[in-house]
Amino acid sequence: MPLAPAHPQSSRPEPPPGQARPPVGKPAWWERPGLGYDVGGLRLGPATLAALAEREGTPLYVYDSARVLDNLARLRAALAAAVPNGRVFYAMKANRHPLLLRKLRTRGRCGVDVCSPGELLLARDMGFRERDISYTGTSMSAADATVLAAHPQIVINCDSRSALRRIATVAPGRAVGLRINPALGIGYRQNPRLTYAGGGGTKFGIPWADVPAAVAEAKALGLKFDGIHFHAGCGWLTPQLPLLDRILGRMARVVAALGPLRYVNIGGGLGIPLVKGDRPLDLAAWARVVAKHFGSAAHEVWMEPGDYLVKDSGVLLLEVTEVEEKAGVRYVGVNGGFNLHPEPVFYSLPLEPVPLQPRAGGRRKVTLAGNINEAHDVWSRDVRLPVPEPGDGLGFLNAGGYGAAMASDHCRRGEWREVVV
Repeated sequence: MPLAPAHPQSSRPEPPPGQARPPVGKPAWWERPGLGYDVGGLRLGPATLAALAEREGTPLYVYDSARVLDNLARLRAALAAAVPNGRVFYAMKANRHPLLLRKLRTRGRCGVDVCSPGELLLARDMGFRERDISYTGTSMSAADATVLAAHPQIVINCDSRSALRRIATVAPGRAVGLRINPALGIGYRQNPRLTYAGGGGTKFGIPWADVPAAVAEAKALGLKFDGIHFHAGCGWLTPQLPLLDRILGRMARVVAALGPLRYVNIGGGLGIPLVKGDRPLDLAAWARVVAKHFGSAAHEVWMEPGDYLVKDSGVLLLEVTEVEEKAGVRYVGVNGGFNLHPEPVFYSLPLEPVPLQPRAGGRRKVTLAGNINEAHDVWSRDVRLPVPEPGDGLGFLNAGGYGAAMASDHCRRGEWREVVV
């Protein structure tokens, strides 16, 4: 639900006793307009997060919708500079909060990429037209295909030859696209868990060598083949652009060999800074790489960012429950675990922890532990923070993507809230 600012600008509260005013010197590496400290503590957009946590309770996801729309506008401008006929489809699996979906549709003027019948039906409920929906799923069942067939104007990218046969059975003569594995992977710091394309070991897409046979099978089944889709990884930044250049070059040769197409979907995967030392993706350089391979194409060029739009719009608020030293390690326990945001454990993607109201005194090395009864439920190890006390609030930055959308009720601790400011 939308919330008004927790404290008007004219009446910011003083820090509680024992807590420090935010530093007035050099800002932290992650601070930017719309995210940083003032005398009331950490702010996201119009909201003072400590006051919001007190009012709403924790665990609490907070999303800044203005940041999402700013990210989309910036990306749309870069895509327009690269190709004359580009389209953006937001990858719903990153964050499906209804208010964000409605804003992206009405104010962001973008389509939506879905990967299950449930997401498809949610997109329709949120007002997305069929022709503004792209479906890219995996392991398609007969039930999946039946739902897809009931929406004849959506785009379907088939992830396998089995999916082609499913669609041909329930929707003879339908237009489809193919999801292709480009045999090259790209991801944040080339993390192997995020470079999910390339050689063996990936379930995504039709293998590079099998594309001609898959195209022939689609045509033999009576399907109309009108596009291709490829998505080689997640979270890449400027240092990975030379690899993206190779991937797009490879796919451009495939497009040329296949003949006229209606669209080419170049996927998403654009990343944001996650730790000190990362730099924002150079969108102008990205646009030049896209333009090099597809700038003069007659077909439409589509893309499907998810994380890039929503990840840095969100902060997960948790409460410190205990501070205790065990075998020389200072553990700080919090009231939420990896079930709330699986990425740090599943993909080794960090969420930067910051105090909602910094305490006075120096920083100490601590390990932040969640409340799930699993050994790997650790948010981060050996981070330097002003040592908090039980009851203090922590904000985990860059939590807007693949957090609540992937959360579970493991250990019956699946209680959290989401608000949009």
